[in-house]
Amino acid sequence: MERQKLRKWILTAMVAAICAVGAMIKVPTFISTAALDSAPAFLGVVFLSPILAGAAGLIGHFITALTSGFPLGPLHIIIAVEMLIVVWVFGVMHKKGMHFWKWPVALVLNGIIAPLPFYFIISPAFFWGALGSILMATVINLIIVAVVMPILSKVFVRKEGRVQ
Repeated sequence: MERQKLRKWILTAMVAAICAVGAMIKVPTFISTAALDSAPAFLGVVFLSPILAGAAGLIGHFITALTSGFPLGPLHIIIAVEMLIVVWVFGVMHKKGMHFWKWPVALVLNGIIAPLPFYFIISPAFFWGALGSILMATVINLIIVAVVMPILSKVFVRKEGRVQ
């Protein structure tokens, strides 16, 4: 395997492993699967492609669901795919230099749009009950990313001469 490709896969696995650590840190909310699992995936966009960072987010959500006992059963597949999409969009916006707009877009996509299917699948009451919890967990994750991302970006620029 080509060295650069192997490096990307190893970094993706490492980000997924850090997502697993974040999955163990639960945000005390209405639903038990709100955790700090997405922050490492959002940070992964600094040195990974958006799709690989999204894949790490997908794995991170599955680990969060696993450590919570899969309270929504197979519906976690939907949530994991949504996590992949949200991190991918965030990553694309980051790579294109949309450094202001990536934050509100990530907040709205992850905090409001992502839980929307459950309005129809489970019930409107579940959606409205979970909305505050998911928004709070999203805000906490994004604050962590906003604090760490500039530092991480500087490290990768200094080490490699550029952000990939």
